[in-house]
Amino acid sequence: MNAINFIAFKLFTIYLQKYFFNMRVNSKIRYGLRTIIEIAISTDPDGVLQKEIAKSQHISLKYLDPIISSLKLKGLITNSRGRGSGYKLTREAKDINMYDIYTAFEPIVIIECINNLGYCDRASHNCKGRSYWNEFRNEITNLMLKKNLEQIIQDTYYECKDLIVQQ
Repeated sequence: MNAINFIAFKLFTIYLQKYFFNMRVNSKIRYGLRTIIEIAISTDPDGVLQKEIAKSQHISLKYLDPIISSLKLKGLITNSRGRGSGYKLTREAKDINMYDIYTAFEPIVIIECINNLGYCDRASHNCKGRSYWNEFRNEITNLMLKKNLEQIIQDTYYECKDLIVQQ
């Protein structure tokens, strides 16, 4: 390996460590999952009010607004009786998967050329790595499709004593 290849390899490794190996789920996705769980576990036939979600999940109303909007736009939740009423799921928790929730906020983008062939001259042909990144994206997507909201609620339920209101 000559010096130029070695430097290019090192720069690529640093890039991967910074942007790939440290993949993070943004706070809207994390709070979106918490929000939809709160709605799903509610037994109130009138749904859950936004201010109740904000209070129980410790999310400001201002930050919760776009989260609720994204979940509604994706068709995952709806108002139980119109504007100003509580929120309910549009379908059973078992019929909503993590992919639905994630993509309510962000598309699955591993590298730009997978979703946008015009991004790079080599995206449609002559790119040796494209098939791997496409496979990687498919694996991530399949992982999210495998887990539904009902399973997430069952698998992660615990009693958080710090958040229980003392009477």
